[in-house]
Amino acid sequence: MSTVNRPGTEERALLRESVRGYLTQHWPPAQAVARQADAPALTAIWRGLAGQGLTTLGSNAEEGGLAEVAVVMEELGRAACPNPLVDAVLLNIALCAAGAPQAAVPALRELQQGLHDGSAQLAISFAGNDEGRNTGNASAVTLRAGHLFGVLRFVDGAQSATHVVAVLGRGERVALVDCTAPGCNMAVTRAMGMDALCEVTLTGCPAQTVAWPDGLAADLYLVRRLCLLARAHGAARRAFEMAVDYAKERQQFGKLIGSFQAVQHKLANCLISLEGVRLTLANAAAQYDAGAQEWRYFASAACAFGGPALRQVSLETHHAFGAIGYAEEHEAPRHFRRVHLDTLAMGGVRQARDELAAHFFDAAHGSDGADKGVSAASAADSVGSVDAGALPRYDLGDAGNAFRAQVGKWLAAHWPGERKAEFDARAFHDREFDASFAKDIGTTGWIGLTWPREHGGQGRSPVEQIAFMEEMGRFEAPRIGAAIQSTGLMLFGTAAQQQKYLPGILKGEAMHGMGYSEPNAGSDLASLKTSAVRDGDEWIINGQKIWTTTWWGKYMFLAARTNPGAKPSHAGISMFIVPMNAPGIDIKPAATMYDGTFANIFYDNVRVPADALLGEVDGGWKVLTSALATERGLVGGGIVLKVAHAFELLCGLIREAEIDGRPMREDALVRDRIALFAAEIEVGRQLMMHCAELAGSGPTPPEMGAISKVFSGELMERFHEAALEILGMRATLSQGAPGNLLNGRFEQGLRHSLMWVISIGTNEIQRSLIAQRGLGLPR
Repeated sequence: MSTVNRPGTEERALLRESVRGYLTQHWPPAQAVARQADAPALTAIWRGLAGQGLTTLGSNAEEGGLAEVAVVMEELGRAACPNPLVDAVLLNIALCAAGAPQAAVPALRELQQGLHDGSAQLAISFAGNDEGRNTGNASAVTLRAGHLFGVLRFVDGAQSATHVVAVLGRGERVALVDCTAPGCNMAVTRAMGMDALCEVTLTGCPAQTVAWPDGLAADLYLVRRLCLLARAHGAARRAFEMAVDYAKERQQFGKLIGSFQAVQHKLANCLISLEGVRLTLANAAAQYDAGAQEWRYFASAACAFGGPALRQVSLETHHAFGAIGYAEEHEAPRHFRRVHLDTLAMGGVRQARDELAAHFFDAAHGSDGADKGVSAASAADSVGSVDAGALPRYDLGDAGNAFRAQVGKWLAAHWPGERKAEFDARAFHDREFDASFAKDIGTTGWIGLTWPREHGGQGRSPVEQIAFMEEMGRFEAPRIGAAIQSTGLMLFGTAAQQQKYLPGILKGEAMHGMGYSEPNAGSDLASLKTSAVRDGDEWIINGQKIWTTTWWGKYMFLAARTNPGAKPSHAGISMFIVPMNAPGIDIKPAATMYDGTFANIFYDNVRVPADALLGEVDGGWKVLTSALATERGLVGGGIVLKVAHAFELLCGLIREAEIDGRPMREDALVRDRIALFAAEIEVGRQLMMHCAELAGSGPTPPEMGAISKVFSGELMERFHEAALEILGMRATLSQGAPGNLLNGRFEQGLRHSLMWVISIGTNEIQRSLIAQRGLGLPR
């Protein structure tokens, strides 16, 4: 992936504000439905937007690239305005492309000038490819002696078009048609209950034909799909925001419906999906503008995830509105229709998934994965410029890329085959930590790679932390460090505490556990009962902690109640650093269902010195929540990187496996499932990168960290469930069983995945946080 400036800059924010303001004034929501079937109104808004300079987008870098086009398309979707801006953009892009048809420049330049000044409107048809391959009666046109015969169906934005361009065959030629010419008949087609599309019948209509550069039509086809996705995203986002506002006002059973957990979690799920679409769409557009080779892969991933995600958001939005959303005078129905029309067009999600599957299976075996038509050319092109069979690696900038290479080189030298093989042969509960490896990597200082330099750290960026996490996962290296505990020490520890505990963590010599959960205080930590009572220069701790994972660590970060009568209850909690060899500690280890261990730990009159207190007395809630919030932003990133690595391993097995004597990679169901997970991994990775960017300028908002953690944790579950289904019973064989696959990785991964949706705050609690902190819904 090339280094790019991601969308979201001040200039794009100003563009969004400008377009939204213009549409609010000239395409008011109350009149949007009636105006959609009003040709003069459509012409007027087209000329108005041309007057704003928007029809020149895509002409050159100065006029604005695909990232700016996506912003405008989102605003058109938000306003329910069917302006055919996308087709003007496609012509602008075509005439800027290398190898543009110079012989046809006079006709096309004249049309382009008309688009720029608003006197002409263009509708582009990709003929049969606009329908996709899953419907019969495809559009088909033939060219004879300079005249076109046939029917173009599902033509978007043609109601008031002055010209139509039909892409012929596999995209090697295009035909330009004047809509006023004899033999060109246009009829509005009702779709999704509104006059939305057109059918163009050509009976010997004169046409100018143009030879098109190889591959150009395929790229334009994919760009158009991205633009339609952007418009659908704008429509879905607008309806969603209205539903959130409605939930803050509508009362049922004497309460605001936004206070009901069912409504909160429904809307939190919608926000997670919308953020996934926003980020993957923005990334694909940015990669296109930067000329990155991988832009086609990212575009296919955005469309593969975005189509079903936005349609589900539309459904959930209407569920939140209830019966009020039925009314045609309400905005919601028009957005529902737009989302479905735009995400089903041009092959929809099936087309996008075909392209992703081709990347992982066809190119790696010397096949072009070609289907018929322009859509197939897009699929073939999309796999030729990326490392076939592998997920594209992100460009993390000069510092991030250099650090990633440095870490990879070190791991190749210090975590070699023999040492790793011995480690992998251990039972899983003995692979949770490797003391010798921790001390080895402690010599590099990387355990504190993001720590401030005054604490002995390297002061590296969150993006460099991602580089480190990626390489550690790729080499399957053991876990290291105590990130949450070290953060707590640096934020709230005294100078003496920092000097005492941080060097041991940094050198890999001391692990710290977290003693938070209790029998009646899991996600509800404010209800904890373990007590700490001051006795002279000591604290006496009594109570029980459960589900403690790093029970074997040297120290425990322990939350205890120091003020039983405090109101609210979380105000009476303090944090302590407890040495695990202190008298009175009774550890009872237990096996987990994923072959790991945790422990029930009993504290019976355990005495610790006064300086074991971390932070202020009764101020422990701030200590534990601040430390968790600081690290939670990249927890989701760590999870999705685990999924990404396992995904590539699964694809490798599929490429070599057979089903009923045929290559498994050719199985339609397998290809579809793999493409789905490829798209979802992109969502997880983009959420990871977004959290890293936010962390680079301050604390990551808790709702964003929660979105990343919820999505990636549940992705881990879904992926491993699918891996077992794809690979069959052999994949259920555990470590040590004869014939197991990759040391029982996939079945063990499924069992382990349950931990990630529960630990560090269950996903249900995270959804409530997203709804209340991210959407402002009432508690």
